[in-house]
Amino acid sequence: MADPPTPRPNVVLILVDDLGWQDVGCYDIDDPCPYETPNIDRLADRGVQFWQAYSPAPTCAPSRAAILSGRHPARLQKTHVVGGAPPSPHTKNSPLISPWYSGRMRLSEITIAEALQSAGYVTGHVGKWHVAINHNSFPQPEDQGFEYTRSDRGVTRPQRPNRLTDFATDDPDDPYRLDKNGFPYHQNSVDAIEFIDQAKDRPFFLYQANWLVHAPIHTRAQHLLEKYCRKMKVPYPTDPTVWDVQGQNNPYYAAMVEMLDYYVGKTVNHLSAIDDPRRPGHKLIENTYIIFTSDNGGMERHPGEVITDNYPLDKGKINAKEGGVRVPLIICGPGIAAGTQTQAMVNGLDFYPTILSWTGVDRPESQHLDGSDLSRFLTLNPPDPDAIKGADGQPRDRMFWHFPHSSMQSTMRVGGYKLIRNWEPYLQGQSDCLELYRLYDDQGHRVDIEESENLAIRLPEIAEDLHQQLDQLLEQHDADAPMLNAKSARKLPNRQQVPTPLRHGRKDQQVWATFRENGAKVVHADLIYTDNGGHRDEEWYRIAANIVGNRVVAALPASATHYVFNLIDENHFLVSYPDVKYASDASGNFSDTAFARDAP
Repeated sequence: MADPPTPRPNVVLILVDDLGWQDVGCYDIDDPCPYETPNIDRLADRGVQFWQAYSPAPTCAPSRAAILSGRHPARLQKTHVVGGAPPSPHTKNSPLISPWYSGRMRLSEITIAEALQSAGYVTGHVGKWHVAINHNSFPQPEDQGFEYTRSDRGVTRPQRPNRLTDFATDDPDDPYRLDKNGFPYHQNSVDAIEFIDQAKDRPFFLYQANWLVHAPIHTRAQHLLEKYCRKMKVPYPTDPTVWDVQGQNNPYYAAMVEMLDYYVGKTVNHLSAIDDPRRPGHKLIENTYIIFTSDNGGMERHPGEVITDNYPLDKGKINAKEGGVRVPLIICGPGIAAGTQTQAMVNGLDFYPTILSWTGVDRPESQHLDGSDLSRFLTLNPPDPDAIKGADGQPRDRMFWHFPHSSMQSTMRVGGYKLIRNWEPYLQGQSDCLELYRLYDDQGHRVDIEESENLAIRLPEIAEDLHQQLDQLLEQHDADAPMLNAKSARKLPNRQQVPTPLRHGRKDQQVWATFRENGAKVVHADLIYTDNGGHRDEEWYRIAANIVGNRVVAALPASATHYVFNLIDENHFLVSYPDVKYASDASGNFSDTAFARDAP
């Protein structure tokens, strides 16, 4: 007797925090990776391992928002963590100012969870969220399509008083009691398994968003710390405040990676062990797609600590070079050939349309998707990159990143080439603003994934062609550019021409400001306002203001408590009226240097 038709599949998306491309055993190239990840390595044996997979952004929040919504961070106006503040220089002498970006993923975005929930899927989230101004701010997972949500940090909570104390034990009263394999109790792992058990009678989507391996860098498993000290041939640490050994030689971090691997294994093993109530005689994993990846590249260091090393990739998290955006990616499930490796170029933006295809759920009519459907590609053996189509129906060969913060870069890959625009020299009209690297040749062979040889001067035609394509993509995605800081002590061209604000006023719901031009035309103006000035989670929004002669006018929302005018001149200088605090001094609160709605 033939089996009944296969019911709709389950989907498990395992998103790791700050796991680098070279931090997983099965991604070993060049120097061996000392971290042990047997469960993740076995997961790669189950399906397709991608060698050229990318996160949507080099930091956490924009990647998460992009994966959940299927939309590019530039289009979301969510290009970095936190957000929702008036544009201001980081310090007095910062030459550039980041543009305004949203403090949250908007409720109008239809997440993949909402799309699946509307089609009858049970939806669950465990772990990190962080697509709002802080971890606990609105909106939360339950506001955007998740029926089940748990955010416990588990083993990633800091040890007290320091990371050389408070290790887990086998004491029954220890909240991190070691299990039979010597690994601490981790609530995130328990929550994931609990959701699977509760949801298995229906098709389900689990978003398991790990807090591991994000800082603070520590481990509650002392035996793992000791193990990696021996393996790395480094002394057991005596000072808990510092670790300055270069390379992949941090035993705390190595222990974190192995713990992550163990908890990933528990989720996968649970799917493999339990029967599928909807398919008698089969295990749950047989009808479950699993996506395993990271939200951005590895964080190589922070003050006082060397964490890991992304070599041969350059840089790491918070930078749009390869080390900041190239990530491990493994996808397995029904119909996907096991033990497959591919050099196809893919992105976390591709998950949303792929999941829709797997589940047979229609794309929400109002939700524009920026990624490509990988479902057909994943069924081919060997996989053919030309099966990944762009919006025009042609094989996709390009993608881009926009990060107008910190490193101040916009970058693009086309085939084997990668272009980087550095915004600081670009906004000053300098000819050395571009970097061009050839990562792979036309046959897909590795050339310079280290991004060590800048070809922009040697290959100016290619650099300029890619630069024009990048401009088009930035315009198509409404990407906001950084601006120059008129108060920087740096010698910036045309600074003497910036406009001077004169007066401001308000009548009913209309607010206005006048200014004097000093040689540079004001080409754009915004009203930046908050509706919770002085609150711990103060959040600011942006609306365009009208320029009428030497006056800017805007309608002040009824909910606004404080506001600031932003004037941008033709030379890319930003003038705030009134002056707002420097970002490094504001502690998230800018209202005491803004106009108050009720001020006389």
